[in-house]
Amino acid sequence: MPVLWIVVIVVVLAGVGFVMGRMRALHSAGEDRRSLHSLPNYYGFNVAMFTAVPALLLLVVWMVAQPLIVNARVSAEIPGTLLEGSNMSLVMSDVRRVADGLDIAISEGALSARQAANLDLQTTDLRDVLGSVGVALGSNVDPATLKAAQTYRDMTSTGDLAMTIFVLLAAAAGFAVTYIRTNKDFRARNTVEHGVRVLLIAAASIAILTTIGIVLSLVFNTIEFFRLYPITDFFFGTTWSPSFGGGSELGILPLLWGTLYISLVALLVAVPIGLFAAVYLSEYATKSVRSVVKPLLEVLAGIPTIVYGLFALLTVGPFLLSIFGPSGPTATMADGGWMHAGTAVMTAGLVMGIMLIPFVSSLSDDIINAVPQSLRDGSYGLGATKSETIKQVILPAALPGIVGAVLLATSRAIGETMIVVLGAGAAARLSMNPFDAMTTVTAKIVSQLTGDADFASPEALVAFALGMTLFVLTLGLNIFALYIVRKYREQYE
Repeated sequence: MPVLWIVVIVVVLAGVGFVMGRMRALHSAGEDRRSLHSLPNYYGFNVAMFTAVPALLLLVVWMVAQPLIVNARVSAEIPGTLLEGSNMSLVMSDVRRVADGLDIAISEGALSARQAANLDLQTTDLRDVLGSVGVALGSNVDPATLKAAQTYRDMTSTGDLAMTIFVLLAAAAGFAVTYIRTNKDFRARNTVEHGVRVLLIAAASIAILTTIGIVLSLVFNTIEFFRLYPITDFFFGTTWSPSFGGGSELGILPLLWGTLYISLVALLVAVPIGLFAAVYLSEYATKSVRSVVKPLLEVLAGIPTIVYGLFALLTVGPFLLSIFGPSGPTATMADGGWMHAGTAVMTAGLVMGIMLIPFVSSLSDDIINAVPQSLRDGSYGLGATKSETIKQVILPAALPGIVGAVLLATSRAIGETMIVVLGAGAAARLSMNPFDAMTTVTAKIVSQLTGDADFASPEALVAFALGMTLFVLTLGLNIFALYIVRKYREQYE
């Protein structure tokens, strides 16, 4: 049975449990609500909660554990001859592809279930059969792969059937037990509130566990990378030249330089414009103007970054090239021009700065509005003008929060990917020319993990070392920014 149908059945059973639990509580009290310990709805929620929650938790755990168990059992039966010149992950990928193809062939009538379980590769061209139902295989299927795929199908089918039975039994058992326990003296409200508290704690723990999982995956793969490549060459090397054939030079300094250079250009665009916009909206704009301008400004935050990247590639880059290129009016450097292609630090930096404007303006606007009105009134009472009050009172008072907003914008700029992939180029170099093409840490993480590279090679594992470096850098900026903002809020709230 499909998982969706299992969920629907459990939810429907929980709904029935809510109605019946509520009715049983009222019946046990002789329809007198005053004699109930809790409100009638709490009794219904109690039955519904113990019907749905254990069953759905079992479903989630089963869906996570079953593929791991099936893969381990099937991989243990794969002969060593099948692993020659390959690795287990690639072999298991072929096994799963064949197993999925057999399922599709059965569902579309190309094969019967009996034929799929007793295929003879000498009389049946399985590659053609699966190709006829849209499953493309790179090579012919050997008997060992077919046997493993059949075992994979059988175990998966058995596991799915067992999952359906046990999940529905868990839902029915929860329904029955809580329904029987329901009476007028049962403390349903306490039970429901405790259950809700546990669910809220579990929901809050998901973010923490996800962060821990991300960090551990980065740490373990980074350690594996540094076993294969010297750590000093990585952090202090000035050349980035990966070669999957060997002899790679994987120095991070050119990537860090490109990342920080592009981020600096972006901040030089975003911070002044965003801050001036925030000052105008909070101090000068009328309510009618603010109600129109602020939403329009924040529309920029809803534009996908891939759109910004295309804007950099197709519009900003050619425009800058027409001015600073070899044929532009500012051509210098022996008439070769400052800019040789549309992709450059300036291209990505300008577009990224535009993307960050609503980020800076929105945070700065909230921070400026949080400055107590008494400070403004005191300044006006001493005879200061509005501009003098803004310069000498409001901005100094809001400065810690504004610095925090700028630091958060910096971490956002450092982690940007699509704009720099399309607008900055792919050259890893140390250059001061803002019109040169450069690349960033995020762009190289993408490039090193795409393609058919051996995942165990340093050229692929370096992506995790790059990610760990970027994670530590942005985490430090975020912590520092939140510390400043929290200190500012404690001062005025």
